[in-house]
Amino acid sequence: MVRGKTQMRRIENATSRQVTFSKRRNGLLKKAFELSVLCDAEVALIIFSPRGKLYEFGSSRLEFGKRKLSRAFDPLPSLMTCMLAYTNMKEIIERYQKHAKDVRANNPSAEQNMQQLKQETASMVKKIELLEASKRKLLGEGLVSCTVEELQQLERQLERSVNCIRARKMQVFQEQIEKLKEKEKVLEAENDKLLEKCGAEPPQTSKENTEIVPCTESSEVSDVETGLFIGPPERRNKLVLKN
Repeated sequence: MVRGKTQMRRIENATSRQVTFSKRRNGLLKKAFELSVLCDAEVALIIFSPRGKLYEFGSSRLEFGKRKLSRAFDPLPSLMTCMLAYTNMKEIIERYQKHAKDVRANNPSAEQNMQQLKQETASMVKKIELLEASKRKLLGEGLVSCTVEELQQLERQLERSVNCIRARKMQVFQEQIEKLKEKEKVLEAENDKLLEKCGAEPPQTSKENTEIVPCTESSEVSDVETGLFIGPPERRNKLVLKN
């Protein structure tokens, strides 16, 4: 029969709750003892029952302390077992307190860490506010409270930004032109190869080979009256008056 999954919630039935507490308490004590023996570790375990009864386990490096497991579940443990468990528990607790004290001495306290984090957070908030205000001014917003010096500084900053943008734009144009020239050379080479395969000569585009076709005029000359007169101006005026 497969056991169902135990739901992690308080057991309502008092009898079942007490039985479960006893079983799991004994299992926990057994696991603590096995951990101390197998791994040579110092283990301290303190359990308070729902009625306030204390159950504890303290590992011991003494030889006779290893016999404590057989008496751990005895309702009336011997005086030697109680004294040994108390001594071991006290030593482990003192060692834990000493270790915790050393850790607190070597590391900053939690309050100091919190204060430092608060200061860093406040500083970051101020920096963000200043950056947002500067961004709004660069976009032309919130300029009412700016002085003449601040406006001049913004103007110089914008001019520097525009110069940098234009320089970058020209650099991009130059790079694109170089790429297009390289592409043109590649296409011309491919065109020449195709013409060679077809048996045709590549076109010559030099100025020497270009022919100029003269304009042909009609041999028939038509008489056209013009106001053109060759001679001194006085004679021309007399001819005009006679006509």
